[in-house]
Amino acid sequence: MTLRVRMVWIAAAVLAGAALVCASDMGASDKKEKPRQAGAQQIDSGSFGVFVKGQRVVTETFTVQQENGISDVKSHLQETAGAAHTNQHSELQMTSSGELLRYEWSDGTGSLVVTPNNEFLLEKITPSGAKQAEQPFLMPNTSAILDNNFFIHRQVLVWRYLATNCQRQNGALKCQQGAVEFGVLVPQDRTSVRVRMELVGREKVAMRGVERDLLRLNLKGESFSWALWVDEKDQFKLMRVLVADDNTEVVRD
Repeated sequence: MTLRVRMVWIAAAVLAGAALVCASDMGASDKKEKPRQAGAQQIDSGSFGVFVKGQRVVTETFTVQQENGISDVKSHLQETAGAAHTNQHSELQMTSSGELLRYEWSDGTGSLVVTPNNEFLLEKITPSGAKQAEQPFLMPNTSAILDNNFFIHRQVLVWRYLATNCQRQNGALKCQQGAVEFGVLVPQDRTSVRVRMELVGREKVAMRGVERDLLRLNLKGESFSWALWVDEKDQFKLMRVLVADDNTEVVRD
C-alpha cells in the first residue's frame, strides 16, 4: 500500500514524533535547505518489559537515532522464561520520510535481510545450516516493518500514524476520523498483512502505582487487537501495550 503523506513535517518529527509540527511551504523552490547537524541525534532509548500473566518473560532494549536524514532503530530481545535464554537482534534503517533502506534480524543461528528491489521488497533468509532463500513482496518501500516481538516497531508505526494523519489545532491534537490502514511486512513470518490504527483519546493509566494521563491508540489486524498508550508530553513515546487475548502486557521500564 502506497502511503500518501497528507502533510509535510519536519523530518525529525516524522520518525521521532518529537513535535508534530507542520512545516509550511517547505517545498518552495526559492527556499534554501538548512545545513544538516553533524553527528547522530538520539531520539529514544530504553527498554520494555514483556509480562505474561504478570510474569516477566522478555526484556527488549532499544535505541532510536537519526543522522544525515537516516533513522536507525536497533533492538535486542532477551528471553528469560524457563531454562532457555534466546537473544534476538534487529536493526531497521529508513529515511526521515519513512522509506525503508534495510532491515536485519538475527538470533545467533539464522538471519534475514529485507531491502527494496525496484517495485518490490526482497527478503533474503539464511537459516542455520541451510541454503539461503529469497522471497519478494509486491510492496512499496514505504511499507512498515512490524516484526515479531519487537515493540519498538509498534512505536515507530504510532509516530508515522500521528505524523501523517494528525495535526495541532488550538493546542489540541486532531486526527483523521476512523481507523487508518497500513500495509506492513512481518519478516520472521515471511508474510505481509494489513493493519488498522486509530486514536481513541486520553485515558488515565496506572503504571507502577502512579496514575498517568496518556493517549490511547488501538492497533488491529485480522487476528489480533492491541491497545497502545503513548505519552503526549514525552515525544509520544510508547509507554504501555495490552494484548488482552494473550494475557500479555508490555511496560516501558
